[in-house]
Amino acid sequence: MRFVSVVSVPVSDQQRAKRFYVEQLGLDVIAEAPFGDELRWIQVGIPGAETSLTLVNWFDEMPAGSLRGLVIDCEDLDTDYRTLVERGVPFIGPPEPQPGGIFAILVDPDGNRISLRQAGS
Repeated sequence: MRFVSVVSVPVSDQQRAKRFYVEQLGLDVIAEAPFGDELRWIQVGIPGAETSLTLVNWFDEMPAGSLRGLVIDCEDLDTDYRTLVERGVPFIGPPEPQPGGIFAILVDPDGNRISLRQAGS
């Protein structure tokens, strides 16, 4: 094994989620294409990163908004936090020290929670 390549993010509306992840979070669209008969494969990612996200709505056992525990590292969490707040990204609260670093949890339109982390104490 080498690395995690794709993480599925369960969403209810793929186009709305794509707008959020691209326009508000600043991710790039890596791929968008028909997937099966009536589905779409929408893959977004942080520029230059090996791991990307696919915005899925086809797993019954992964309801929209159920994602927890995804952590994205930041070099300067305070700056990223302020930038994202200015873009209208909702957070549960401001960055706070936790075991493993400083964290801020953002919430996507479906209620998925993604932690931003700056390593350190």
